[in-house]
Amino acid sequence: MKLIASDLDGTLLNEKGEISEDNLQAIKKIEGKGIQFVVATGRSYDAANKPFQSTGLSCPFICLNGANTFDVNGQLIHEVTMEFPVCQKIISVCQKADMYIEVFTNYGIYSLSRENFMEVITHVLQTAHSDSKKEDIQQLIEQRFQDENVQFINHFEELLSSQDIKVYKILSFANQQGELNEAYEKLKDEPGTVITSSGPLNLEFNHPKAQKGTALKDLANKLGIQMKDVMALGDNLNDKSMLLQAGRGVAMGNAAEEIKELCTYTTKTNNDNGFAFAINEMLKEYNL
Repeated sequence: MKLIASDLDGTLLNEKGEISEDNLQAIKKIEGKGIQFVVATGRSYDAANKPFQSTGLSCPFICLNGANTFDVNGQLIHEVTMEFPVCQKIISVCQKADMYIEVFTNYGIYSLSRENFMEVITHVLQTAHSDSKKEDIQQLIEQRFQDENVQFINHFEELLSSQDIKVYKILSFANQQGELNEAYEKLKDEPGTVITSSGPLNLEFNHPKAQKGTALKDLANKLGIQMKDVMALGDNLNDKSMLLQAGRGVAMGNAAEEIKELCTYTTKTNNDNGFAFAINEMLKEYNL
């Protein structure tokens, strides 16, 4: 392997949103062997970089599911934007399905209601962490605010009327599976977008060329690396494209079943240092 790409949430990061010491040492180990490391995430760059700020590590970042790619110095080197008419249709459908919406742009993240944000995110986190205590859920919500700085506006129309705005991703959350299914069915054949998911009760919309697999292949080409020499690790549907394209796709132990089925390898969970375990297994197999 010459390049290793890892998702963040549910993969490299534990449930506290941290890089464990074992995972940190695994990154340092592969870099010491001349293997390059890249993050591939649905997060914005600022949110993706936060867990690394105290580690002393620097690497390229593929962000917003492939809509942005940043080099090791944090410079934007590639972007893929969405067309405004497509964005308007997505927002209209999701609003009719009573979904909470966030629009990721070159000026940050925008939404309409902080109260709706709190209500929906609380419900989503309770669904994903059904055995967690109320105070743990509150901590996760506060962490979400710290990770992504959401700005609240009155109407999305005012955002999409600006000539300076570039839309990279739209993220929507539903309170119920039925609402999510309704929006998905109406938008699944829309030619201007690809739909993925990074967790329960959410849909992520990007330009069809903004996918982790496409961005990873483009970065590998720039580095002179073939995809057969790339290893990718992930846990959810927005990781699917890179796991399929990588020479070695690894599903986390906590991954969605569809992700486990398409990967040749499955490692331990993100809370059990599954990233480090997969790295060490690969190094043993290749006698590195």
